[in-house]
Amino acid sequence: MRQAGKFYGIGVGPGDPELMTLKAVRTIRDCDVIVLPVSNRELTEPLLLEQNEMENRAAGYLESCTAYQIAVQTVSELKEKQILFLPMPMIKDKEKLRKIHTRGAEVIEQLLEKGWNLAFLTLGDPTVYSTCMYIEQMIERDGYQVETVSGIPSFCEAAARLNQPLGEQEEQIHILPGSYEAGEGLQLSGTKILMKTGKKMGQIKEFLQGSSQDICLVENCGMDDERIVRSVEEISEDAGYYSLLIVKDRKR
Repeated sequence: MRQAGKFYGIGVGPGDPELMTLKAVRTIRDCDVIVLPVSNRELTEPLLLEQNEMENRAAGYLESCTAYQIAVQTVSELKEKQILFLPMPMIKDKEKLRKIHTRGAEVIEQLLEKGWNLAFLTLGDPTVYSTCMYIEQMIERDGYQVETVSGIPSFCEAAARLNQPLGEQEEQIHILPGSYEAGEGLQLSGTKILMKTGKKMGQIKEFLQGSSQDICLVENCGMDDERIVRSVEEISEDAGYYSLLIVKDRKR
């Protein structure tokens, strides 16, 4: 009887391909199929393709997958791998998302039953606001082997780019999902990290006006078009999806 394959949730880091871990690189090379999330709502069913089938719509999916574009710069073998595209629309309807994730898990399990190992690539670290973990937990509950390969989180790299600590001594660190209501969280003491703040930037900016806290925005951290802003006034309300805010209590 053929042994089922293994599913890996792999963090490729925040943007700079040199920040990928050695374990992530090795695991991607060893896997048979690469799993990529697709936010484009045109894709409604999981789609498995060989590299020579990447034309038209599928080629666009590859180009728009940030995690793939990071990893392929370090792992040239990615260009030879089969790709499983999974629908992952950016919606908040939990019931619809559950059905989408369930369907994705079903298709992945069919491939695992063939003895194939699969690698789901995700930006940053899989354990921080990643859709990868929803799929991984479903697969694990169904009895398949899974492993999470950690990646450098965007907020750690952003702090490094700013040459500043996120936490010192008794200082607390709070990680907040910027795409949801973050007003109450911004009132917490210590360091507040708002991730993926793009669509709510206008609301967040209004909340921070007149604040006595130190505020830094890092957009597209580690990527070619990285941008750093150090004041509320300079923050654009149409900041991109990969916009991260670090808000710290000002030292006295």
